Amino acid sequence: MIDHVRDLASVRDATERLLTAAAKLDNASLGEPSRLPGWSRGHVLAHIARNADALVNVLEGRPMYASGEARDTDIERDAPRPLETQLTDLHASAARFQAVGAAPADWSRTVELRNGVTDSAAMVPFRRWTEVELHHVDLGIGYALEDLSAEFTQREIDFLTARFRGHPDVPAFLVEEDDGRRIPSGRREGEPVIVTGRQADLLGWLCGRRDGSGLSTDGGPLPTLPPL
Repeated sequence: MIDHVRDLASVRDATERLLTAAAKLDNASLGEPSRLPGWSRGHVLAHIARNADALVNVLEGRPMYASGEARDTDIERDAPRPLETQLTDLHASAARFQAVGAAPADWSRTVELRNGVTDSAAMVPFRRWTEVELHHVDLGIGYALEDLSAEFTQREIDFLTARFRGHPDVPAFLVEEDDGRRIPSGRREGEPVIVTGRQADLLGWLCGRRDGSGLSTDGGPLPTLPPL
């Protein structure tokens, strides 16, 4: 059972960590490359802010973005802004998301995200938590996958293995965790490759932040995953 109230609190805490860390940057460092190819740190911060507003749209029944082109244009527009403006925008957009999350609503309803993807409204706070945490890592300012909470890491591994489950272009695989639990993913047919490793490395591979070199496999090579 998804506890959206608890997830909203986790979003708030993760956002405060991000704002505190970003406040130590300066205007010059915002223009430096992030860990995401082709994006500066300013691009990452702009995306985090615009994603908050996009998820407000989702919860209020509007299209997440006017279009894919509009999403990209907004990020490019906002990326060069000075640090003070970025921080103000991050804080204000986060507050708008929290306000919508606190409003009475039917959290069991189905909402639509990008590209026709649907989910329950109750999952939207967790999706926002993911955006804040992983893009904090993407800034490349000392926050690593290893710094993420055990709860978040486990839930994101569960979420991503479910996302790839049944994917026709991903060979069958099992993520084997320290406690012996095996999470199936990939195609439903074929003998699965067993993938083991540290939680941070498993998450990094699943979310495209690491190449999987820290993982071990049994039964075949490490599957190639499509971009998220």
